[in-house]
Amino acid sequence: QVQLVESGGGLVQTGGSLRLSCVASGRTSDNIAVGWFRQAPGKEREFVAAISWSGRNTDYANSLKVRFTISRDNAKKMVYLQIDSLKPEDTAIYFCAAMQVFDSSTYSNSAYSYNIWGQGTQVTVSS
Repeated sequence: QVQLVESGGGLVQTGGSLRLSCVASGRTSDNIAVGWFRQAPGKEREFVAAISWSGRNTDYANSLKVRFTISRDNAKKMVYLQIDSLKPEDTAIYFCAAMQVFDSSTYSNSAYSYNIWGQGTQVTVSS
């Protein structure tokens, strides 16, 4: 079983940037696709970005693709989410999630596809 731990969240001012990290441990020999999701207070969890095992295929929520960049370094077992031009509405807990895949190009924008979740990292953007 793979375990995920997020880091990199914090308190930033509007217009700032953050790079969130998600490190995988455990049975990391499995090929996994990874997604980032976020949940703001009183709101449902929403899709942010996803990346295939190969890293060559990515997907973003339409409203976020300009400011968010997902990437991965399989040698380091890391997946990153770069967030630029932060806005107060980006305030949320950000979760990374993983699913085992058998095709290096597979990814998903649905939370239901992922069976492994991290605990989340808080991002707070002040106005």
